Amino acid sequence: MIDLDHNATTRPLPAVVQALVRAMETGWANPSSVHAAGQDARRAQAEARARVAALLGCQPAELVFTSGATEANHQAVLGALARGRALGRTRLLLSAVEHAGLLGLAERLRREGTPVDLIPVDGQGRLDLDAAARLIGPDLALLSVMAANNETGVCMPLAELAALARAHEVPFHVDATQAVGKSTLRFASSGADLWSCAAHKLHGPQGVGALVVRKGLAWPALIEGKQERKRRGGTENGPGIAGFAAAADAISATLNEDLGRMSALRQTLEQGLLALHPAVVLLGQGAPRIANTVCVRFGERDAEQVLGKLERAGVRASSGAACGAGSTQPSHVMLAMGLTPVQAKAEIRFSLGRDTTADDIAQALAAVRAQVLPLLLEDHPISPVLATPA
Repeated sequence: MIDLDHNATTRPLPAVVQALVRAMETGWANPSSVHAAGQDARRAQAEARARVAALLGCQPAELVFTSGATEANHQAVLGALARGRALGRTRLLLSAVEHAGLLGLAERLRREGTPVDLIPVDGQGRLDLDAAARLIGPDLALLSVMAANNETGVCMPLAELAALARAHEVPFHVDATQAVGKSTLRFASSGADLWSCAAHKLHGPQGVGALVVRKGLAWPALIEGKQERKRRGGTENGPGIAGFAAAADAISATLNEDLGRMSALRQTLEQGLLALHPAVVLLGQGAPRIANTVCVRFGERDAEQVLGKLERAGVRASSGAACGAGSTQPSHVMLAMGLTPVQAKAEIRFSLGRDTTADDIAQALAAVRAQVLPLLLEDHPISPVLATPA
């Protein structure tokens, strides 16, 4: 099976699996214990923290280990509201294309009385900076956007947003889940006050992630306890943290090479898809994007039908966000970009990884040509000459 669904999750690297097993077999002591085994576990976690911080571009003391990016996002948002009450800052500002988990939290908070505003995007998924500037004000508790959209790969204008946030003394949170390992973005140079990410998006284990809190910024805990400098209570996931560090080492060692290769393969895939039929539409084409993501629709053919045919042909892709799998609702990202509900339900996402090869892309294009092109020709008949790629 050719896996072109790396934005959903990634296969743990062999070194990650080894680190997990080793930690479970020999490093399972509680790092809060004062005995020798506990202190050994504590030192191992400190060393792992430094390795993950090196990948993210933050100081080890700024890094809070969590169960994943969703928890980190919740800690950023709920912490901002708790922090902002005393300052009269009670409103949230997010982009309209944030991850469904974060927008779901925002909708719950809105029902409970928290003012929430969404920054719109244009037809290519680019954030409307003029709208962002209008929506930032003295009552804002947090500005939160993703670094790169999980469906389109479109990158957000972080530098401009950071400047707006600083001008109004508003904390700025970036969900960097899809950017880490797929770009050269670093926390220290991003202008963010808080960052979220997840290990399983970069060949680490599921169930572990991080919230980075800029040095000097006091932030309330989501879960009370003495662990993680009293920022996130509960015994740390030692094996998960060990696996996260192993993944960080591997990604750091080959990042520039991986980005160059993924970018070239993405271009090959896009060119091949667009050559198939005039009804193939590349979404986000005119916007800056991370190196690995291709978002298309094949006319208005429902994604579920297309994905089923591709999987039977040995290619794994997705429609929208994996967290929305099984839903019959159109992607909120596509709707925010101005697509009709029918068009939005036709969205297909191909997301490449560091292990994707040129042969994988060739086989994927062959599968699309064999399985999806006949559907397109049913909907949009064209001459055989146009239907045959060069």
